[in-house]
Amino acid sequence: MTHLRNDRRALVVGLGIAGMSAAVALRQAGWTPLIVEKAPGRRRGGYFIGLFGVGRNAAGRLGVTGGLEDRSPANAASFEIDRNGVKRPSPGFADQPGSPALMLRGDAEEVLFSALADDIEVRFSTTPVAIRQDDDGAEVTLRDTADGSESVERFDLVVGADGLRSTVRKLVFGPDGDYLKRLDYMIAAFHLPGDLPGVAEGEAVTLAEPGRSFWVFPFAGKPSSVLFSYRTDDVDAEFTAPPAQRIRAAYGPEPLGAVMEHAVRALETADEYLFDSVEQVHLDSWHRGRVVLVGDAAWCTTLYSGMGASNGIAGAELLGTMLSRHPEDLELALGQWERTVRPFVSYFAEFANRGRILFTPANRREYFGRKALMRVVGSPVASVAQRLLGADQKNFRLRNADLEAAYHLLAEK
Repeated sequence: MTHLRNDRRALVVGLGIAGMSAAVALRQAGWTPLIVEKAPGRRRGGYFIGLFGVGRNAAGRLGVTGGLEDRSPANAASFEIDRNGVKRPSPGFADQPGSPALMLRGDAEEVLFSALADDIEVRFSTTPVAIRQDDDGAEVTLRDTADGSESVERFDLVVGADGLRSTVRKLVFGPDGDYLKRLDYMIAAFHLPGDLPGVAEGEAVTLAEPGRSFWVFPFAGKPSSVLFSYRTDDVDAEFTAPPAQRIRAAYGPEPLGAVMEHAVRALETADEYLFDSVEQVHLDSWHRGRVVLVGDAAWCTTLYSGMGASNGIAGAELLGTMLSRHPEDLELALGQWERTVRPFVSYFAEFANRGRILFTPANRREYFGRKALMRVVGSPVASVAQRLLGADQKNFRLRNADLEAAYHLLAEK
């Protein structure tokens, strides 16, 4: 049994969705959290996310009652588009079962940051460089990346919520190569500075081809967000040139067409963008001693699952619930938390491997299958998706319901 002091102190590494959710949950459970973030300030943008009911309801239990509503324009419409700019009506991302609320990652982070209690300290430009555990706690060496100074502090719990390439995971569990599984896809996401030619305000468009796709997500009162997603045989090579150059190569040799050409030129001058490989995280355990991983650091299911933000909030909120239920036994609390969450996360990780077909068909067979089914305009998208993915989309909806039920029952006990 791992006993805890009355003045329980927790280090939360990462000021993202999972990290801030964990800090709020820990504070509710009677802990004193400190959040450290390696970036010099808060992120304001980020690519689009779809927040499902399980995430919104968990946020509500954390006291976040507003700000996580759908940001789609009132006149939103979805289209498939080709390189010549020809559009036809088509179901969009928001039409899938579960009715996700679409927003920018920065929107959700803004809401969660506002929900942090005034006594929750946040330190920017700070990262852990060593974590040593003993019977009484965890001793963490923190480095100020601005001036290089270091300090050593003790905590009763360390929460690694620092993303796909987690520093906490490296320090405690081992190198990335032991836990990251590449899916052989790349993504580039960024905000547009203005409209795209032939794409009206409020329009969501998708261009899907074998091995590559292009998405535009509109938002009310904000610039649209763009997503490029493409398959590659050499992930490492993709990082050897600027993102726009790699995209031109991946989407060539044909001309990009007016819409994508405009988007790539916007990427060439963008101040902020995401360009990264698509990888999942697989660990046999998400906790080791007084260190626990949450969100992408523990279980990244990739954006192809659509559940990253929802599981990040819900998993963090449930962590607080378990710590409240077992305040004197950290090992028991973390074990029960993981046994509850793992079956659902495992399902969504597996679903992503097939849900990816809707995002980016890998080859001509997947492309033509997707194209034929998405042409069934007028059919509910749930039916379209279910016919494409077998029973998976139905199971996806059911697993969302099961996950929410499990979290809700635990929270009520």
